[in-house]
Amino acid sequence: MEATEESLSRLLATYDLDTPLVAIAGVLLAALLAHLLLGILLRRLHRVAGVSSNRWDDIFISALESPLRVALWVMVFMLIMNMLPIAENLQSLVLRAYDTVLILLLTWFLQRLIFGAEEELLCPARGHTASTDKAAVRSTAKLMRVILWILAGLMALQSVGVSISGLLAFGGIGGIAVGFAAKDLMANFFGGMSIYLDRPFTPGDWIRSPDREIEGTVEDIGWRLTRIRTFDQRPLYVPNAVFTQISVENPSRMFNRRIYETIGLRYQDSGKLADIVSDVRQMLENHPDIDLNRTLIVNFVSFGPSSLDFFIYTFTRTTVWVEYHAIKQDVLLQALRIIHDHGADVAFPTRTLHLDSAPPELARATDGEQS
Repeated sequence: MEATEESLSRLLATYDLDTPLVAIAGVLLAALLAHLLLGILLRRLHRVAGVSSNRWDDIFISALESPLRVALWVMVFMLIMNMLPIAENLQSLVLRAYDTVLILLLTWFLQRLIFGAEEELLCPARGHTASTDKAAVRSTAKLMRVILWILAGLMALQSVGVSISGLLAFGGIGGIAVGFAAKDLMANFFGGMSIYLDRPFTPGDWIRSPDREIEGTVEDIGWRLTRIRTFDQRPLYVPNAVFTQISVENPSRMFNRRIYETIGLRYQDSGKLADIVSDVRQMLENHPDIDLNRTLIVNFVSFGPSSLDFFIYTFTRTTVWVEYHAIKQDVLLQALRIIHDHGADVAFPTRTLHLDSAPPELARATDGEQS
């Protein structure tokens, strides 16, 4: 036994090895073992969470997995640094860095948790979600991430010895100067915030403005710009501040689309007008694509210059642009068929010229002058 200890001491002396290096090697081996055990534990937790019907435990474990592995090796690194004979100033610097890294790891975990919750709430498996609800989820998640990293930055600065109170005081003074210099940028930022909070439109909506030449499908709402794809497939980038100053229509949120058409009959078909109007109304009431819960009007409306005009006022069930025009075409063709079935026809612009014959006295006087 004494010979073995003497041999080990001679070996350490030969290779200039001492107790700290052996301890470091032991810590590394223990860390590798802990890393493997942690992987086994996380896989088992994933299996248990996968069996349950609740998805939030999966999200929590997935968000925790990577930061927890990194945190393990950060702790190992700190143990090794404590074992090494380093200067006191360097050791205090390492300790401050350790606090900062832990803050960043916690922030990383919370950000992954927010991302996971956002994906879960927007997952197609949860069923149909209204566009306004999707916008609320995205805007809330984005706002939470911004607040999270601002707080993490302040905590990290505090951990390295920077006075936050002085920084906040400087930020209050500098914020005034920055506000004047970047007022347009701030206006667009708060314009984006108002869009996220008020939700007048969301990505995928078709919008138009009667005040500006803005019309198209919203593709993305950023913090400064909103990207709109016009109907000729050109991208249109609109600063968010513009939407606080103009009126915006959102046809995507219509409940129905309106059919409003005026049809003119010939004056010689006046005796058939009442029956035609009645049959057109009956056709609309039996049409499967017409919403009878909305206003439905078919009435004779005016004596036109060359036609007897009646109008159709009704609403389709669909709001899809292509389907709406197919329904409108079918309604108008059936109305035309009803008109023809009654032996009538649609009027076209005509002008009648009446020529009066000349009085007999004027005719004799004209003949006498010619003779």
